[in-house]
Amino acid sequence: MTSPTSIAEIDLKPIPGKRYWNCDREWREEFIYFMMVDRFHDDKNRTPVNTPARSTGAGTQEQLKKFCGGTIKGIENNLDYIKNLGCTALWLSPIFENNNDPDKYHGYSIQNYLDIDPRFGTKQDLIDLVEAAHSRKMRVFLDVVVNHSGDNWSYPGDFPYYYSNDQQFPFGEWRREDRPIPSELRNPNYYHRRGQIKNWDGYPETQHGDFFSLKGFNNEDDADGLKLQDVLIKAHCYWMREADIDGFRMDAVKHMGEVAVSRFCSEIREYAYRLGKRWFFLYGELVGHDDAINRYTGPNTPTQVDSKTVYFGLTSVLDFPLYWTLPSAIKGMTSPSGLINRYDALRGHALTRGELGRYLVTFVDNHDQIGQDYKRRFAADSPDKQVIAGIAYLLCAMGTPCIYYGTEQGFSGKGNGDEFIREAMFNLEDSKQSYLNPNCNIYQEIAKIAQLFQTREPLRFGRMYFREISGNGRDFGLPQNQPCTLAFSRILADEEILIAYNTSTTERRQDFVIVDNSIHKSGDTMKFLYGQQESVTVQKHPDSSNPSLCVKLDLEPMQFVILQ
Repeated sequence: MTSPTSIAEIDLKPIPGKRYWNCDREWREEFIYFMMVDRFHDDKNRTPVNTPARSTGAGTQEQLKKFCGGTIKGIENNLDYIKNLGCTALWLSPIFENNNDPDKYHGYSIQNYLDIDPRFGTKQDLIDLVEAAHSRKMRVFLDVVVNHSGDNWSYPGDFPYYYSNDQQFPFGEWRREDRPIPSELRNPNYYHRRGQIKNWDGYPETQHGDFFSLKGFNNEDDADGLKLQDVLIKAHCYWMREADIDGFRMDAVKHMGEVAVSRFCSEIREYAYRLGKRWFFLYGELVGHDDAINRYTGPNTPTQVDSKTVYFGLTSVLDFPLYWTLPSAIKGMTSPSGLINRYDALRGHALTRGELGRYLVTFVDNHDQIGQDYKRRFAADSPDKQVIAGIAYLLCAMGTPCIYYGTEQGFSGKGNGDEFIREAMFNLEDSKQSYLNPNCNIYQEIAKIAQLFQTREPLRFGRMYFREISGNGRDFGLPQNQPCTLAFSRILADEEILIAYNTSTTERRQDFVIVDNSIHKSGDTMKFLYGQQESVTVQKHPDSSNPSLCVKLDLEPMQFVILQ
């Protein structure tokens, strides 16, 4: 069947007789596996390495700058690898047809919003993948780019133009007569035409400028902007109709106008309801500190634009402030006070501390590491135990945990370029070998903790409190220095789960940790769910006038434990 080339050709009525998939899990109950489609797996029948040791992944620097051969069919063929890790949702890097440059493997340079990039597969491949995921009760999220298109046209002379005082530049020419698709996008007025962004935090430059050579859409609240937005919204509804997609990760949200974000989210969500999909997930990439992302998080968070109140309508955002704080705290490089303060900054954004988990997708690693010239995976120069602790923290703390592909195998890429952190999970020199190794120690331990996440309600819904610690059992306080015992509780009704981690890489720690005195009483026991075999006894504070209760934990270097 020929793919449509214009919005006029697509049908958005629900497919007759089709029952669209719906799942009643909340978004914060998901464990998301984020993969770059080109790097996860090709469609060859390969044998995984079989060892408890970690892998480095595949690809030389030059190989990793270009397409490696990963496909949608390769993902479908290896869904059980992801499911058995404990993940319940897939986040696919952009899969729509990109400009034909060999270095556009990442998917963010789109020239056709109505078809799959043939290097990744076909529309039917996507339909098959989603059906296979749904049969395993797994959701599928697409990475979508509605802030900018690919490098589909040039400025006059085909020179790079740069932002200057919000000046609009003349249009040059389309690079192909038959692109972009849908054909409605071949209108120069649908693009800002302000040249490349130089100041990434300056308004209006950050919303009006181009992403390097990628051309910024005119997402304004004017006649041309509204027509553009209607085209993009319908193009993405088409994929929900055709493939039963469960959510969109929205790229570069802060570079879109507020009204455009709101309109896209509202109309996409309405269309999902029309298909019977009750929990369509819309989460945004919003690179910024607390003051930047807080305005987007919360229940239908409003903001003022001129005289209008605009509700963004995002379900959640990627928690970049945690990403900038957690890894160094886990590795004992910075004071844990910064991590603790990150949660204090969120107090005014939800009914309870537990509800905050609805609004944040948490992660310790990603594919671009914006703002860093030297790229480094979370597992780089880190022992297995630290890698396990980083993902374990995400699974036990508030938010929707997300793991970047390869972390479960200990991929440790680093270097001056994105390619160093985008290794292939299949051998590029040997067509029979992959690195999807379920016997890897890191994979095995993450799977155990993910099982607890899925079966223990406090880890998904509970309030979260960092716990005071003491070396002598008398003088308690939140940890301020490294190394330390980093501990927090998740409390749901009358249940408390205690999580603790020794950040030291060399020394055993024996610390007392506060527990809730309205749930426990002296003499109770708390059993280890993960990390040790025995149980510990709840103790009184030695000062009879102090009602605090605590447990004493004996933790080996980098040991992560969960107790209830």
